[in-house]
Amino acid sequence: MKLARALVPSLLLLSACSPAATSAGANLLPRSGHAVAGPVIRVASFDFPESILLAQIYGRALAAAGYPVRLELNVGEREIVEPALQQGLVDLVPEYLGSALAFVGLGKEMAGADPATAGQELTALFAARGIEVMTPAPAQDQNVVAVTAATAQADDLRTVSDLAPFASRMTFGGPPECPQRPFCLPGLRRVYGLNFESFVPLDAGGPYTVQALERGDVQAALLFSTDGAIQTMGFTVLRDDRGLQRAENVTPVVRRAIVNAYGLRLEQTLDNVSAMLTTDALTALNVKLAAGGSAATVAADWLEEHGVGR
Repeated sequence: MKLARALVPSLLLLSACSPAATSAGANLLPRSGHAVAGPVIRVASFDFPESILLAQIYGRALAAAGYPVRLELNVGEREIVEPALQQGLVDLVPEYLGSALAFVGLGKEMAGADPATAGQELTALFAARGIEVMTPAPAQDQNVVAVTAATAQADDLRTVSDLAPFASRMTFGGPPECPQRPFCLPGLRRVYGLNFESFVPLDAGGPYTVQALERGDVQAALLFSTDGAIQTMGFTVLRDDRGLQRAENVTPVVRRAIVNAYGLRLEQTLDNVSAMLTTDALTALNVKLAAGGSAATVAADWLEEHGVGR
C-alpha cells in the first residue's frame, strides 16, 4: 500500500496527460444553469471503458446542475484510485459495491447478494476514512467468465462448474490484478476448484481481453456482465452456479469534505442519476462504446435523453 500511495500523484499526472484522459475531457466541464460556488469536484475513473463512461455520466450530471467538475479519467486500478480518494487527490469515484467492499475490508468484509446490506457494510468501512457512500444504482456489473460460442458448444459448457474437466488445459485471460482478487482466480480456485494451465494478464474487460478470447489466445476470460462485446462478439457467459460473485451495483463514493461543502442537493443530484441507471441501460451504453462511440458523447446523449442537459 505504501508503494501505491507513493505512486498516486505521478499516476494522476500521467493519466491527466494521457490521450485517453485528454480527449475525454480531463479539464473542467462546462457548467449549465446556475453556477454553484464551491470547490472543484474531481471525478475519477478506473482504467476500463465502463468506468470512464460512468465518470462522464456522473460528472456531466453534476456540471449540468451547476457544480464545478473536473474529470480525472483512466487513473488506474483500485489499488491506485482508492488511496487517491482517501488522500483527497480525487473527490468522487463511481464504484462497484462488492469489489469496493472486498478491497476496503481487506478481504474480511465480503458483500452478499443484497445491495442494501452491502451498502451498509461499505458505508461503515468508509466512514472512518472520510468518505460518504451514495445510494447504489439498480445497475449491476459483475465479473463473469466467458468463452466463445464455439468452445461452449464443443465442450457443452453452460456453467462455471462445467469448466472443471477442461480448466487444466485452458489459458485464462483477465486483468493483471486477477491473481490477487478474491472474485477472480483465487475465487475460481476456492469455490469451483478451477486450476487453469496458465494465466495471461490483459486489461480489465477491455479490447485486449476481447481480442485474445476471439482469436483463441485464451480459452476463457474474465469480462464484465454489462460488456457490449459479449453481445457483439456472441460470447457465451457461463452461469455462476455456486454464487462466487456478489452484489456489484454501481455506487458513487464521495469525500465527506465535498458532501459537507455542498450539502443535500449534491447527494440528491447523484442519487437521481443512479435511480435512472439500470443494468439494461448500462449494457446498452456499453454496446454503443463497443461500436466506437466516445464515452463523452455516449454519456451526454444518455443524460439528455433523461432530461439532464449537456
